[in-house]
Amino acid sequence: MTAERLRDAAVAVTSIPSPTGHEAPLAGWLAGQLQSSGIEGHVQAIDVEQANAVGRVRSSRVGRDLMLYAPIDTLTTGDPAQDVPWIGPELRPDMQPLAAVDGDLVRGLGASNPKGHAACVLVTGQAYAEALAECGVVPAGDLVLAFGAGGMPTNALEPGRANTGHGVGASFLLERGWYADAAIIAKPGDFVAHDEVGLCWFEIVVHGAHTYVGSRHRLAYDNPIVSAAEVVVRLERWLAEYPARHRTETAAPQGIIGSIAGGWERMLAVTPAACRLRLDLRLAPGERPLDVRRDLERFLAAVRAETGIQLDCELVNAVPGSSTDPASWIVGETVRAWEATNGRPHDPVRDNSGATDANILRNRGIPTARVGMPKVLLDDTPLDFAGGMNTVDVRAMRRLCETLARVAVANAFCDAEPPAMAAHHQEEPA
Repeated sequence: MTAERLRDAAVAVTSIPSPTGHEAPLAGWLAGQLQSSGIEGHVQAIDVEQANAVGRVRSSRVGRDLMLYAPIDTLTTGDPAQDVPWIGPELRPDMQPLAAVDGDLVRGLGASNPKGHAACVLVTGQAYAEALAECGVVPAGDLVLAFGAGGMPTNALEPGRANTGHGVGASFLLERGWYADAAIIAKPGDFVAHDEVGLCWFEIVVHGAHTYVGSRHRLAYDNPIVSAAEVVVRLERWLAEYPARHRTETAAPQGIIGSIAGGWERMLAVTPAACRLRLDLRLAPGERPLDVRRDLERFLAAVRAETGIQLDCELVNAVPGSSTDPASWIVGETVRAWEATNGRPHDPVRDNSGATDANILRNRGIPTARVGMPKVLLDDTPLDFAGGMNTVDVRAMRRLCETLARVAVANAFCDAEPPAMAAHHQEEPA
């Protein structure tokens, strides 16, 4: 796994646009790369525009099947018509799906998250298959290499497509038989995680009266945009206190108001009858979405009582958090591999609030560890959110690949039956 090979992979995946719902071209390229290394590679179409890529290094099938997984869609699109002005006044070079190399750094839309991580899964899988072929070794269990569409927390870009994000690719992958005994998801963070938060999306509708500016002084005036501003100020204070009530040993679930909509932009002479707020609330592993909804509803009931503002709240999306037993084989082996690669003891990272497709894998019954790369530092200063997503360091890629390879090799030579199978056989009468 040379630096050149990793750099080339990062440049290639970054330069193939793959906004959520439009991953098919990148999935096709990844499947071709798997096949070029002698791996059984496939494009798994979800619809005309969206697809997963998946491959399998076959084995004697006397041991565990291990999945190395990474999503492949970008959070923003790289299209000014979609991203500007919400991402900023213009698209910086790193916000566009065209890779640029600067020494050990590769920049471009999603170069680190998720594409640099996906490149690591690809190159690790290729090197693993090539080494087995060269040595003539048949591993004990299959290695599944999976690249999932729709991994970002987003709804569809276009009307008529009910859902293209929130883990749709990972779910489809598992439903079509690409299963494993355990998995590692490659996503940002220079640590090994056995659990992570989930997410709930809520829609709050603030009600008011539709009226005309020329009649403001003559008719009842109740502008829901003004009322929504009051709700937003109170809600933001509540969100700042929210993590303290939901904190666990590893998680500090956060929340943000991500969208506000109210009124006709073409017709500013009138007020709307409603203003809509949408927010993302994270929930700790083990919490139920309805528990979080009830916490929010208690706050909103107090707002109604104190202000007289009329509002409604609905849960419009939910992906529960998840956890894998930290004593499980996959977590322990990933920690050991991380320590061997980095030459120091592993310290769990606290206060996490990021959600990934690991929730889909775990909640579908696959024990999963998460491991990834640190955010790039420039002059000892972390990049902003977009810059961190869009910049990857090839040196960090090599370390992640080594960690993934150590786990894959350890599993390849473990010919014991998977734990669930062994337990089942022990229960059978002699």
